[in-house]
Amino acid sequence: MAKSKFEYVRLYELDDKMLKNVWMVVRVDGKGFHKFTDEHNFTKPNDRPALDLMTCAAKGVMSELQDIFIAYGQSDEYSFVFKRSSTLYSRRASKIISTVCSMFTSHYVYNWSKHCTTPLKYPPSFDGRVVLYPTERDLRNYLSWRQADCHINNLYNTCFWTLVQRGGLTTSEAEKRLNGSFSADKNEIMFTEFGLNYNDEPEVYRKGTTLVWGSVTEEESKRKRKVIEVLHCDIIGDTFWEERPSLIS
Repeated sequence: MAKSKFEYVRLYELDDKMLKNVWMVVRVDGKGFHKFTDEHNFTKPNDRPALDLMTCAAKGVMSELQDIFIAYGQSDEYSFVFKRSSTLYSRRASKIISTVCSMFTSHYVYNWSKHCTTPLKYPPSFDGRVVLYPTERDLRNYLSWRQADCHINNLYNTCFWTLVQRGGLTTSEAEKRLNGSFSADKNEIMFTEFGLNYNDEPEVYRKGTTLVWGSVTEEESKRKRKVIEVLHCDIIGDTFWEERPSLIS
């Protein structure tokens, strides 16, 4: 870049390089998605094509930024975990957050028509943040927190919309019925009143989506090729991590 007398203004830029040797987690969240889902006629309580679109966008980000070794998504959010040794953009927080957000939004819009039948009425947007986690336990607890959030919210939403769609309640009546209820109460309502066993709901709704790198062997060349595996499984317990001992180490 050519030097000029104006170059001094760069001195006003913040030095936002993040600590080394810690995991960087970028989470993107849909902005104003309550209105967005209503405007685009998303199925309640879960719209599978819309969830698949979120995962499609997340895979696009992961494919372009291969320092991401695991991602977890549910509802209108996705978390991307960068390996501790990543030097992407010299670990500058603003560059990493803005890149992940813009990539995710671009992939979401670009692939919209492949997943959703309702024409896109206006551009969706996502905000983002980055948090650093120094220990394996902290990182696992973060991912556990997001999956627990998925379970809590989906159990409530499934019961709420069952009361509305099958029980004939208004949204206000359903909200009042569930006020102060516990998980056991919601399961009891769905099972005794509607014959619905919550555990029979698809795992993608109950457990969210986890993306990790895997490999496949090509038939002709016999070479292994990296692929992104899409999983709907428990990541709170130890089994997932014990089956992948090198994932987080």
